[in-house]
Formats: sequence, C-alpha cells, structure tokens
Amino acid sequence: MRERQIILDTETTGLEPTQGHRVIEIGCIELINRRQTTRQFHVYLQPDRGIDAEAVRVHGITNDFLKNQPRFPDIAEDFLTFVQGAELVIHNAPFDLGFLNHELRLCGRGQVALEQLCAVEDTLLLARRRHPGQRNSLDALCKRYNIDNSQRTLHGALLDAEILADVYLAMTREQSSMFEPEISHAAGAAQRSEVREARLRMAQNRAPLLVLRADAEEVAAHARYLELLDQSSGGQCVWKQWPTAER
Repeated sequence: MRERQIILDTETTGLEPTQGHRVIEIGCIELINRRQTTRQFHVYLQPDRGIDAEAVRVHGITNDFLKNQPRFPDIAEDFLTFVQGAELVIHNAPFDLGFLNHELRLCGRGQVALEQLCAVEDTLLLARRRHPGQRNSLDALCKRYNIDNSQRTLHGALLDAEILADVYLAMTREQSSMFEPEISHAAGAAQRSEVREARLRMAQNRAPLLVLRADAEEVAAHARYLELLDQSSGGQCVWKQWPTAER
C-alpha cells in the first residue's frame, strides 16, 4: 500500500462525458499512512453547459451557483500537482476517471491520463469482493460499517470523499500483532538470550498488576468492535474464534 492516498469524488452535469457532460465539482481528501491530514483539494467548476434536472436533484448544484466559478483549465495544474504520485481511492472509479480524463483532453492535456500518474483503488470493486451479492453503494456501506452519513441529504464531492475515507478505512482495517516480535529473526542466539534475561529481571521486580474487569458496557462495545473487525477481514478475526471464557 502506498504511503500517500487521495480519496476522490466528483459531481457532474450528467452521466456521460461522450454526450458533452462536464465535471462541476472535485473533492479530494489526503491520507498519509491511513491517517487523514488537513490537506484537501476542493473546487466547483463552471461547465459552460446546462446541468441535467436529474443531476440537480442528486447533488443540488445549479448553473446559477456555478456562473462565477473557475473552469477546469484554470485549476488543472493545481489538481494534477495535488494528486500526482498518490494512490487514488474512488468509489466506482471508471465514472470519475472517465470524466476527469475527458476534461484533461478538452483542455489540451490529452497525453495525460490519471491512471498513468496515480495508482487507483476502486472501493466499489473492493466492496463487491468483500460482500458479494449485497448492495455496495456508499450509503449501504455506511450502514454496514456503522458510519454516520446523516449529513448526506444531497451528494457533494467533498462530503462524499470524507465519508468514503471512513468507509475505506473500515473496509481495509487489518488485524495487527498485539505485541511486537521479541527480536528480529536475524539476531543471534546470544542477543535473544540477553533480551529474555533482561525481561525476566524486569518481571521479577515488577509489582503485582491490578486487574480491572470490564463492565457490561465495555464488554458490549468490545463485541461490536470484534464484529466490525470480522466483517472487514472477511471472517478472519481470530479473537472471535476463541471461547468466551478465554477472553
């Protein structure tokens, strides 16, 4: 997995760039090492054409709102600089990439395709692999992973990118070792022995630990977390495989 990822979404005047439809909003959220940073890229764009009525019902963006916004060529360089070299994380990537590459061609950058500048992770395909035969829209995934999307009364590129970031992190949450390995396999036997002896001395000198039992609310919260972990790992949560008495 790449260190820098960009969660990306767009809004458009319609469904087909081949029919002259254009991008009217781009929203990007930056993740570094799976943590959201304060950097983002967000613009509204003047499309120089009407917006389909059905599209307006989906995202609520009107031509009147866009009349004083920049055009795609005005922001193309800044956009490419922001995304270049990152992994793009997009829900139904062919749709957004198709529109953005069309915009690049229209402004004379036809030699540039985003797939050449960036790796691409399509979260719709990822969700279909994780949850075959189920609904995998962004709203359905929010419900499945208990992600709050109550503010999403209308689609919006930046809001949807923020929600997709939460969905993507939930879907790709992986179990990691609770404890770091005692020492590298490359280390010699003598070094491993020294480490074991040092830890034994520390254990002998340590005061008895106070054990605090989890209350009912904490146990329930832990069970909910294990269920999410089991879903996101495709049923591979080892903690759920232990008998309850051993937890």
